[in-house]
Amino acid sequence: MKSQVLATTVFLTIISLTTRVEAANSEHIRQLLSTKQCQNCDLIGAGLVLTDLTGANLSGANLAGANLSRANLTGADLRGANLAGASLFGANLSAARLAGANLASADFRNSYLVNAELTGVNLNSTYLQGAIGIPTQIATPEEFYAWGIAEAQRGNTQQAIDYFNQAIATKTGYGEAYLARGVARYQILDRQGAFKDAEIAAKLFTEQKNAPGIQTAQAFIKELQTPPDGKVNVGKPSFFDFLGSLGSVLLQFFPF
Repeated sequence: MKSQVLATTVFLTIISLTTRVEAANSEHIRQLLSTKQCQNCDLIGAGLVLTDLTGANLSGANLAGANLSRANLTGADLRGANLAGASLFGANLSAARLAGANLASADFRNSYLVNAELTGVNLNSTYLQGAIGIPTQIATPEEFYAWGIAEAQRGNTQQAIDYFNQAIATKTGYGEAYLARGVARYQILDRQGAFKDAEIAAKLFTEQKNAPGIQTAQAFIKELQTPPDGKVNVGKPSFFDFLGSLGSVLLQFFPF
């Protein structure tokens, strides 16, 4: 009998605690939605999809596992917030303050990060591919390069070019990124830009004694020197040959 009473008491205690936690979370959500002021709030797992949180104060809030997909967080204060495992897919974080935030394993794909403050953030296993306006200091040149290749393969040529631009801006002499950007420019019919990138890539590969890179860049230059309606001479590499050889050159520089 005593064991049954004890078990019942423990069960009721757990239910009571759970109820209080859920009530607290619900109250914090109501507070956030009504005032946009929720510092240090407990918002673990909160569903905030498409929510307008422009300028909201969420500093120090616990948003672990929360769903903020496509939410508007423009100018929001998220300093020191815990966003571990949170979904911010397609969210607008333009000019948001995220200094010191925990973004580990958070999903920022296709989000907007233009002018976002990201100093001192934890980016362990954070998903950033497709995000717009990623500050150059929070990703390696190789990551920007790999994201560019992935976007190019999906047909998102302009996004690919943006990533290659960031890779080039953060790594001096990055011949692979110049060559890849040249291909992307070729695909949007910017032959002049493609030719310039190919020449820079060839020069860098020559300085680096990168034989496969030299061969690939020269093949691309030959293709670009051929009139649009012309044909490459017999025995010379076609553009499709170039793409095939390009793959082997680019893939060896992937960071994984």
